Amino acid sequence: MKNTKVVSQSSIAGTHGSDPCAEPATIVIFGASGDLTKRLLLPALWNLYCDNLLSDRFAIIGASNAELTTEEFRNNLTENIQDFSTRDFEPDRWAGFVKKFSYLVGNFGDPKLFKNIQAEIDKVSKENNTGGNVLYYTATPPVVFGLLARMIGEAGMNKSDKGWRRLIIEKPFGSDLESCVNLSKDILTHWEEDQIYRIDHYLGKETVQNLLTFRFSNGIFEPLWNKNYVDHIQFTVAERVGVELRGGYYDKTGVLKDMMQNHMFQMLAYLCMETPNSFQADAIRNEKAKLLEAVRIMEPQAVLEDCVRGQYGPGTDQNDEPMVGYRQAPDVNPESHTETFAAVKLHVDNWRWVGVPIYLRSGKALSRKYTEIVIRFKKAPEVLFRDTPVDHLEANELVFNIQPEQGIEIKFQAKVPGVSMHLQNVRMQFEYEDAFQAARGTGYERLIYDCMVGDATLFSRTDLVEQAWRIAQPILDVWRALPARDFPNYTAGTWGPKSANNLLARDGRAWRIID
Repeated sequence: MKNTKVVSQSSIAGTHGSDPCAEPATIVIFGASGDLTKRLLLPALWNLYCDNLLSDRFAIIGASNAELTTEEFRNNLTENIQDFSTRDFEPDRWAGFVKKFSYLVGNFGDPKLFKNIQAEIDKVSKENNTGGNVLYYTATPPVVFGLLARMIGEAGMNKSDKGWRRLIIEKPFGSDLESCVNLSKDILTHWEEDQIYRIDHYLGKETVQNLLTFRFSNGIFEPLWNKNYVDHIQFTVAERVGVELRGGYYDKTGVLKDMMQNHMFQMLAYLCMETPNSFQADAIRNEKAKLLEAVRIMEPQAVLEDCVRGQYGPGTDQNDEPMVGYRQAPDVNPESHTETFAAVKLHVDNWRWVGVPIYLRSGKALSRKYTEIVIRFKKAPEVLFRDTPVDHLEANELVFNIQPEQGIEIKFQAKVPGVSMHLQNVRMQFEYEDAFQAARGTGYERLIYDCMVGDATLFSRTDLVEQAWRIAQPILDVWRALPARDFPNYTAGTWGPKSANNLLARDGRAWRIID
């Protein structure tokens, strides 16, 4: 297949200077000495600062149980940013930024810590004139999300006559439907829904955000976005690496919980939802909720027929070096039934999508790393070509490339030059790096910024999170009741178990081949 590259003539993104800086605020990071903070949150905040998207009137308070002074904490941050920054390090500018940090040590279940945090908030708020706005970020293990929400509330730090109070909660939000509902109840006891920002870093990716603008700003595509023209949808999130050193976490989770229930279901809602009446946060989230509510909840027999699970065995890694199987990875049960691959066929029972199957697959230790969404359209009638050398027509495709390359491509057929009628597939490609300045972000910049300006569009409400679990729960229940007997059933470095191909083949379809 030949490629035709399309280069936009738009101005370079980020140079127009029209984005206002965030509101003044104090940011309190729980788990400030942890991996998430140093690898992702710190670089994201640094990028916002360097791009003049943070107000000059801000302060950051770190809190964790690591025995550090503020000076030691700042020194650690200085080392971390040089390891994980996505831009060139500027020592003079960094010196002004890191002075905005302070640090408190304590146990998250100890009321004394929260008294100390409140005192520090009062101090830095006055020094930096933040207007009383406070953003709490739970960069912690999920087991303490509810505890932190309660402790902040019981300390009276969730409300104020001066400024707003907002709470960012990391994923995963619960480990099943029951725990999700219970966690929501615990948090909503102390917080209002409009104060809660459940974060999913996948939604911070530009290509994910572009799903909405692509659909609703281009009149040539929206009329085709329905059962009359779309044959089916494929959504793939493939990882080349295995579980590596995350075995302790992953063996209690699996790919259905780790990837599909949150990232993929939320992105699917953006892709398939009805047109909102505006780009206001609630208008978009209302339509996302309607879409997820329309996804058919599987009966046990449907799970057996339309869901595939897999677990990788020994094979090769991304460097073609030997890779141990999942069960041989550190901290993994040597008889584990946890899935590292899943493929699921979903149905959306609404007027727009009824009868259009949606195939999702995700896995670790696959042939390559990439994330893409494929809209495969129905074939044109072949009758016109009955008296030509053309024996069949290919379906047109619209592909959203999410990672590692970011872009959009369209596949269509064109006549090969010559005296006879022969067709060839060609692709028109748009790549972000060609049209726009490459983003220097971690994916968290947009999400943190949106929270600080009060835009909840990219964050999930309680109903959205719970509905995603309602879709996933029947699959989890069947898989728990019927442990897999054939694990491992695919070799590391391949495309997963053969049954994943059969899932589409029985419908006369196939996964898109990545060249």
